Amino acid sequence: MNRPSALPLASCLLSFALVACATQANPPSPETAAPAPADASVQPATPAGGPASATGQGLLAPVPQPPERPVAPEPVTDPAIPRQQRIDNFVDYTVRTYGMDAAGVRSVLSQAQKRQSILDAMSRPAEKTRTWAEYRPIFVNDARISGGRSFYAQHRAALDRVAAQTGVPAEYIVAIIGVETSYGKITGNYRVVDALYTLAFDFPKRAPFFAGELAQLFALAQEEPQLDVTTLKGSYAGAMGMGQFMPSSYRLWAKDGDGDGRRDLLTHLPDVFASIANYFVIHGWERDGPVVARADRDAAAADFAPESLDPVYPLADLAGRGYRPRAGEPVAEGATLLSLHGDAGPEYWLGYRNFYVITRYNRSPMYALSVHQLAQAIRAGSGGAGP
Repeated sequence: MNRPSALPLASCLLSFALVACATQANPPSPETAAPAPADASVQPATPAGGPASATGQGLLAPVPQPPERPVAPEPVTDPAIPRQQRIDNFVDYTVRTYGMDAAGVRSVLSQAQKRQSILDAMSRPAEKTRTWAEYRPIFVNDARISGGRSFYAQHRAALDRVAAQTGVPAEYIVAIIGVETSYGKITGNYRVVDALYTLAFDFPKRAPFFAGELAQLFALAQEEPQLDVTTLKGSYAGAMGMGQFMPSSYRLWAKDGDGDGRRDLLTHLPDVFASIANYFVIHGWERDGPVVARADRDAAAADFAPESLDPVYPLADLAGRGYRPRAGEPVAEGATLLSLHGDAGPEYWLGYRNFYVITRYNRSPMYALSVHQLAQAIRAGSGGAGP
């Protein structure tokens, strides 16, 4: 949440496009436990518009989103400026923006280390694009499902309480933790300050975002003094805790789930549950709303690839293009279309508002569909019917 966009650790480790995931994240590797924090970088919602409506009716408004998180200014991130000067400018920016103590910021930065392994991970060519048939088994498998059911059973009272308060079903909170960190088992072994320091000053392509997150890390530590920024561990992109929140997401959207006066997303489950649910609510979750529907395609329908994941297409518009919800599937006012290659060939899905919200955690539509299907499998074995 946790969000660059809001990118899961396992997947973060492999497919970094989210966590910094402001762009669509690459699929995670089977060896990693989670995808890059989708929350690693928030992008503004795409305005309604794009392709002309097949039925002549207008497209719907996009799902409202929170303001974009601040990025560091050019004097901090311009690679033409000497590195030490950029660091000095960063200190000035952090002091000016967040009211930090300059000597304290400099002291922490003097202990930070550039990590070549982080730059190597960020710079290596993306893996081949996985199909849905290849991607799905990474996260929707017997081990992940049984682990999720056990986790839910162990913490059911707390999870159900958060679900009742927020409208975010407990199984989706569990599925996010399962995909991101394998239910808290894999949360990252890099010092967060090293990760953000390296990417802020030695990875120009994403320097504005990561320098902004490094500044937010100092502000977060000031707000949550139980966090020691010199020892705090996370992913190579700087995402932290069981839900893999970036510092800005932590500051903006983490919740104190039990009223003890702090927000601890590393191991304190009441805060983890409340914060993941709040991330969904902030990004537009609709209580009792559907997530996806399997769709059928008319034989004569042309290929259609929406320009964004915003659910701006009325069902009548999609029907005019030749794509309709399968009988018995849920319906909602607006949707987007997913065309995926599954085990048995092409699969078509309609993604509704709540599907879009899951993609704010990680921009990959396959990530979001995996979270949904894992959540449904967890719920099916936990004594309840999913929404």
